[in-house]
Amino acid sequence: MQVLVNIDVDDLMKAAHFYEVAFGLKIGRRFGADGVEMLGSSAPIYLLVKAAGTSTTGVTAQRRTYDRHWTPVHLDFVVEEIESAVRRAMDAGAQLESPVATRSWGRLALMADPFGNGFCFVQFLGRGYDEIAQ
Repeated sequence: MQVLVNIDVDDLMKAAHFYEVAFGLKIGRRFGADGVEMLGSSAPIYLLVKAAGTSTTGVTAQRRTYDRHWTPVHLDFVVEEIESAVRRAMDAGAQLESPVATRSWGRLALMADPFGNGFCFVQFLGRGYDEIAQ
């Protein structure tokens, strides 16, 4: 099974620039004015233009908003050195939502992109998640 990551954005060029600068991703394919494929992570990331205020699905009254919003699904980007990753993302327009925290398995930075989507940077320490696996 292959996993594809799709992220709705309201400004395709701003989003592509952010994901290039913040994460070092590169544009793969372009899909006209509707989207771009970003390459350089373990799964391709597709940035898809969806206008603010449009319906999210046919079974809910929710509308798209690009203010900060919460979802139980988010991206974690594993990095070698968390401070420089946080600085690079913030320089590109991300928000650091809490100070970098150290856990037994590694370090974690809670962030948000300019489109309201949460993401984290993870820097594994020691044996990473094996430190807490049972």
